[in-house]
Amino acid sequence: MRLTSDQVEYLARKIVKTLVGQGKLEVDSDTRVAEGIARAITEDLQVEDRLNEEVREVLVQHASEMQRSNITYSEMFKMVKRKLAKEKGIIL
Repeated sequence: MRLTSDQVEYLARKIVKTLVGQGKLEVDSDTRVAEGIARAITEDLQVEDRLNEEVREVLVQHASEMQRSNITYSEMFKMVKRKLAKEKGIIL
């Protein structure tokens, strides 16, 4: 799932507001903590983006095999993505 930077910032602010409101988090600067959370979310999304790009490269290399085996691109994309994520220890 791809999020815009505005959505990521909104989620980060909402996380901080909720945790502070519930007394589960004490912060000296809501803004600073929200920026850190937004950075962490963005980095995590970038990991998945890089994985998706690697999957696309693999599928391009094996396009003729996919045609012969009558497997759709989306089915193969999901299979390869799961396999590469498992090999790399990426949790999706």
